[in-house]
Amino acid sequence: MIPLALQPFTPNLIDDARQILGYDFMQNAVLAGTFTALAAGLVGYYVVLRNEVFTSDALGHVAFTGGLGALLAGLQLLLGVFASTIAVAVGMGTLGGRARGRDVAIGTIFAWVLGVGVLFLSLYTSTRSGSGGGTAGVSILFGSILGLQQAQAAITAAAAVITTLGLFAIARPLLFISVDPDVAAARGVPTALVTVLFLILLGATVAEAVQAVGALLIFGLMVTPAAIAQRLTTRPFMGLLLSGALAIAFVWAGLALAFYVAYPASFFITALAFGTYLATMIFGRVAALRGALA
Repeated sequence: MIPLALQPFTPNLIDDARQILGYDFMQNAVLAGTFTALAAGLVGYYVVLRNEVFTSDALGHVAFTGGLGALLAGLQLLLGVFASTIAVAVGMGTLGGRARGRDVAIGTIFAWVLGVGVLFLSLYTSTRSGSGGGTAGVSILFGSILGLQQAQAAITAAAAVITTLGLFAIARPLLFISVDPDVAAARGVPTALVTVLFLILLGATVAEAVQAVGALLIFGLMVTPAAIAQRLTTRPFMGLLLSGALAIAFVWAGLALAFYVAYPASFFITALAFGTYLATMIFGRVAALRGALA
């Protein structure tokens, strides 16, 4: 097999796509990455709308600790990642209170969980140093989408589809609660239940996205496409779909670049997302300046 950095690129995009998908590991990456990006983009739209970016960041680090804990216990990494993020997300949903109070509580939990993760990493590295255990923490932190096996890719894709369907099931009441929670509660919308369900979906999405971009780079796949979409349109459901489409586009482009250039796919995914966000921000400011001068 030709090393990835030496793959020839041609102007024929169809032939290039066939060449990329001719490798099993790229097929697995595209399968898992596509559905994970869709779920991350859709859920991320509500994360940005509800100003819960810090919550998604905290859950990314919870996934790091949960994954290492599962490996240390001899269990499947995905089992620990999903169980920990969903459990902590449900716990966050029961905090209630003012936003500032929730942030303090989440920050306290976040610091403790990260400390436990460092402990798990130290224990796992020392006990598995002879079998490549030292790379486990790096894989969870920065992602390893090109290293997914077929079964892992299928499980991740299936989980992402379930998450997406679950989000569409609560999309309207969740939007109502996100925009005006007091009026939604007065209209009889079960705000507490919908919020907990959303946090469960958020936890599951973070767990899925960890394999693509890693716990530390989760913003690139979840928050940035949503932020771009909200800059481009004020229509909620159009922005929701645009966020999902942008996330998929970033993953596809990142995987294609990683196929031809010897750098991690997670780097390209997050770099493309950031570059696009920066471009939309500059374009918006230039348009506003022209409008002011006109």
